[in-house]
Amino acid sequence: MAVSAVGIDDDAPVITVRGLKNSFGDQIVHDGLDLDVRRGEIIGVVGGSGTGKSVLMRSLIGLQKPDAGEVLVLGESTVDREETDMIDLSKRWGVLFQGGALFSTLTVAENVQVPLREFYRSLPRALMDEVAAYKVVMTGLPADAGPKFPAQLSGGMRKRAGLARALALDPELLFLDEPTAGLDPIGAAAFDELIASLQKTLGLTVFLITHDLDTLYAICDRVAVLADKKVIAVGTIDELLALDHPWIQEYFRGPRGRAATATIERNQHEKAAETAGAEN
Repeated sequence: MAVSAVGIDDDAPVITVRGLKNSFGDQIVHDGLDLDVRRGEIIGVVGGSGTGKSVLMRSLIGLQKPDAGEVLVLGESTVDREETDMIDLSKRWGVLFQGGALFSTLTVAENVQVPLREFYRSLPRALMDEVAAYKVVMTGLPADAGPKFPAQLSGGMRKRAGLARALALDPELLFLDEPTAGLDPIGAAAFDELIASLQKTLGLTVFLITHDLDTLYAICDRVAVLADKKVIAVGTIDELLALDHPWIQEYFRGPRGRAATATIERNQHEKAAETAGAEN
């Protein structure tokens, strides 16, 4: 039995998907997929290879036209939407694609300014420079990263630069595709902490595709599981662990899942001990 997000008591979902179908030729990726994303949550999306996690995200932001179904983002349909209306809607979200997808011939600051130049061409150059500098620092990059080119940055810094660009327009909704892929454990944990901090500070809703169990345990409020061409379950990790679906059990209770659980529990004990020591 799946943990359903249908009928939640919170405000209207930020994202609503009903009956989504995506296919490429004879290959059906999604068939009858339903999902709700609540305002202000960090929702992780997981699934095996070929389950269409990135295809789902592309469907939400209008880059993938589905064969059937309804997609509402921020109360507006992204299916068969007029181009002008789609441009206006897309200003309200930011996207960090896997790998950062930075323009190699532009500096970090110029990359951050790309959305500003696309949507607000009349902004003064000085204001664009100021916004870019602020976003660079906001994402934990040193101030001198702005004039550098992506090739001059480490992998983790390029991720942060891509995140700075995703936040350039002060979005309500943030889409992240495998944000910690390729990072070492320390860098990945630091990026998780950054996302959690920004979500709280900016009041973001975060749609996060990941295979990183540490990320799921550390910052995700709920997790949506893709399998069998649809979302088979949505819930907290504890709720998902109570289900008997074989993929869910293998994913969360396998060796990597047990290691992630042990790490999180150890960190929680350490934080509790630090808090108790501070109070004494």
